[in-house]
Amino acid sequence: MDKTARPTWSLVQPSREGEEWYLDAEGIDIVSETSHLGKTGPALSTLPARRARTRAQGLVVSVLLLSDTLLAFGVWEVAVMLQGLWGQGPLVQEIASTTTVANTAIWLGLRALLGLYPGYGLSQTEELRKQTQAVIATLGTTAIIALAFQVGDVLSRLLLILGFLGLAVLAPLVRSAVKRVLREAGIWGKPVVILSFGEAGGRIVELLTKEWRLGFRPVAIFDSRVAPAGGMLEGVPYGGTVTDALRLSGECGANTAIFAMPHTRREHLVKYIQRARMGFRQVIVIPNLYGITNSAVVARDLAGVFGVEIGQNLLDPWTRRTKRALDLAATLTGGIFVLPIFVMLFLFVWLDSRGPVLYKTKRMGRDGKLFECIKFRTMVPEAEAALQELLEEDPRAREEYTKYHKLREDPRVTRAGRFLRRTSLDELPQLWNVVCGEMSLVGPRPYLPRESADIGASQDDILRVTPGVTGPWQVSGRNHLSFGERVQLDIHYVRNWSVWLDFLLLARTVRCVLFDRGAY
Repeated sequence: MDKTARPTWSLVQPSREGEEWYLDAEGIDIVSETSHLGKTGPALSTLPARRARTRAQGLVVSVLLLSDTLLAFGVWEVAVMLQGLWGQGPLVQEIASTTTVANTAIWLGLRALLGLYPGYGLSQTEELRKQTQAVIATLGTTAIIALAFQVGDVLSRLLLILGFLGLAVLAPLVRSAVKRVLREAGIWGKPVVILSFGEAGGRIVELLTKEWRLGFRPVAIFDSRVAPAGGMLEGVPYGGTVTDALRLSGECGANTAIFAMPHTRREHLVKYIQRARMGFRQVIVIPNLYGITNSAVVARDLAGVFGVEIGQNLLDPWTRRTKRALDLAATLTGGIFVLPIFVMLFLFVWLDSRGPVLYKTKRMGRDGKLFECIKFRTMVPEAEAALQELLEEDPRAREEYTKYHKLREDPRVTRAGRFLRRTSLDELPQLWNVVCGEMSLVGPRPYLPRESADIGASQDDILRVTPGVTGPWQVSGRNHLSFGERVQLDIHYVRNWSVWLDFLLLARTVRCVLFDRGAY
C-alpha cells in the first residue's frame, strides 16, 4: 500500500479479519492495514505504531540525555578552568576531573529517577522543582562521598559552587531549548486520545496544544455521541464513539487516554474507566472541579474513599515569610546591579519632559489597603484629567479602554514613556515598594481603586496576597489580554502559587524585557 497516497487523518473501520489498528509511524493518525495472512510474499502491513512510538520516545530520551551530558561536562569544565585561575595545584585538578565525571553521572541518574526523561506530563513549575531537587541532591551526595573518602580538604569549594550553580541556572534553559527543537522536528510528545462529551474535548485539545511542553499530543477524539464521519475538532479528527476507543485501545497506538466527561453519570464513567485501564497504560480523568482545583491539590485515600485536598499556599504564614525573605534577598542583591540603570533612566525622563521624574498613584494592596505605587513618569502632567476628557470625546477610545483599561495610541504618553513602557522599565522604582513590604517581586497586578467593581467577586481572592512588580499577566500576552483575562491569570497565580512558579515568572520577565515589545 502506498502510504503517501493516504489522506491525512483518515480513519478506516476494521471490517475484515487480519486488519490492525494503530497510529502511523509519526503517531498522527489512526489507520488500518491488511496483513494479507495466508498469502505468499512479504506482508504489506507497516511497522506497528507501538514500535514506532517506542523508537520515537527512545530518540527523545537519547537527545535529552545527550544535551544534559554535554551541558554538565561543559559547566564543570568551565568551573575547573575558573577554579584553576585561583592557582590550585595539579592534585586538585586531578580530583576535579574525577569529580566532573562522578557528579555528571549522579546528576543524570537522579534526573532519571525524578522522571525527567522524557518528563511528559510535567508542568513547567513541577519540572523546575524537580530539576532543582536533582542539583541539590547531587550536591548532598557529593558532600557525603567527600566525607566518606576523606577528600573534603582537597576538594575545591569554589569548584563545587560554580559547577552546581551553573547546572541550577542553565539546565532549565537548555531543557526548554531542546524541547523546542524536538517539537520543530515533530518528535516531542506522546500521542494521547481524548474521550469526551460535547465541548469538553475541544477545551482539552486547545489546552494541550497551547501547553505543548507537557508533551501530550492529541491525535484523536472519541465522543460519547455519534461523531460525524471525517469530522474535526480543534484540528484533531474524530475517531468514533467512546465505545470504539475502548474496543480499539490495545491497537490504536496511544497508551494514554484522557477522559473529559465531567457530566457523565458516575456509574457510566466508572465502567468506561475500568474498560480503558485494560488497554491504556495511563488513564487521566478530568473531574468536574473547574475553578476549584489548583496545583496544591493532593489525592487522599480516606479509608478506601477517594478524596481531594485543596490547599492555599499563600495563606500559610511560613510560606508568606519565605516569600518575603526571598523578595528582600533578591531586591537588595539585584539593586546593586540595577542602580546604574536607574540613574540613567532618571536622567532620561528628566531631560525628555521636565517635571516630576517619579509618579505615585494609589493602588490596592493586600487586604485592600491603599498604598502609593511608585513608577517612572511616562505621561504628561495632569494625565488623569486628560484621559477623562479623551474618553468623553472619543467613543472608540472609550470602548478600547473599557475592554483593556489601556490605550494603544495614548496621546498622553511621552517619548521617554513609550520606551519605558515597551521595556517595562517604568516599573523599576517599585523595588522600593518591595523593600517597604507593600509589594512583592512577583504577584497579582496592583489594581487601581476604581477598578474594584470590574474585578468583581474575584477581588476577595486577589487581595488576599501582596501585589507584584511582575506577574502572570505581564508575561502571558501583556497588553493584548483583556481586563477580564488578566484577572483570571491573577486568580490562577494566587491559587497555584509556589516558589517555583515565582522563579519561572521572573525568568519569563527577563525574556519579555529583553525581547518582547508587546507593552504600550
